[in-house]
Amino acid sequence: MDYNFVLLLIIQLLVAAGIFVFLVYIARFMVNKIKSNPDFKNSKFLNPLEYFPSEKLASLGQIFYLVMVFLFIIIELYLIFTWKDGSFPILVLDIILSIYLAIKMNMDSLNDKIILFSLIPFGSITGIIFGDTSLVWIDLFHIFGYLYFIQVYYRKFEIFTKNMGLGISILLLFTIVWVSFLFTMFAEGVSPLESITMVSNAFTSNSYEASGNSVVGKFDSLVLAWGGFLLSSVGTATLAASVVKKYVDRQFDDMENLIKSKKEEK
Repeated sequence: MDYNFVLLLIIQLLVAAGIFVFLVYIARFMVNKIKSNPDFKNSKFLNPLEYFPSEKLASLGQIFYLVMVFLFIIIELYLIFTWKDGSFPILVLDIILSIYLAIKMNMDSLNDKIILFSLIPFGSITGIIFGDTSLVWIDLFHIFGYLYFIQVYYRKFEIFTKNMGLGISILLLFTIVWVSFLFTMFAEGVSPLESITMVSNAFTSNSYEASGNSVVGKFDSLVLAWGGFLLSSVGTATLAASVVKKYVDRQFDDMENLIKSKKEEK
């Protein structure tokens, strides 16, 4: 056995774990600092109710949980099949999501510590820092960690939907997108990034071709496609709510005038 190779692996593991712990600590510190800032709490620009109706915010809560599940699955696919297209942004996304999940976790029980260990993106960190993919084998723990969080976030979606009294039509939308995503990926022989870009463009009535030749262009295409879809749906919801409110207010005014006229007759 090459002891230099083993020593290099151990060093890379320790460096990756140290970087991850440091990033989690910094992220947790910054989140707590921002939350304790009164300007942040009272900011009009950071208040989602200033941009979305309360009913739409509930729907966005559903979308959040399903999007998280979708992202977990895409990262799983990259970890298993090691596609080259869009691999660097996926590595960065893997690290960011792992930090986010670690911040949201408790670390009291032994199970929590085991799950936290599974969140350490050894492969992604060493791939970015050292350009080394020899730690793919340890990503098995990371893959199992994401499988755990897939069922956790889907369960959160179910609980949130039930508590808010919402329908599950959004699940049908994501099912259609998900099936199309898988079908396009295997039928066209493209990477997950290419597939989701093509499906997004087709879904938003642009085209079937992936927009953007570079990875940045493809991500930009995704943001524009789904951002436009979201804003258009918010605008429709806001307009509908405004029309209904105006109609109800007019009905109340008519009833109030009718009551006053009846009182005057007496």
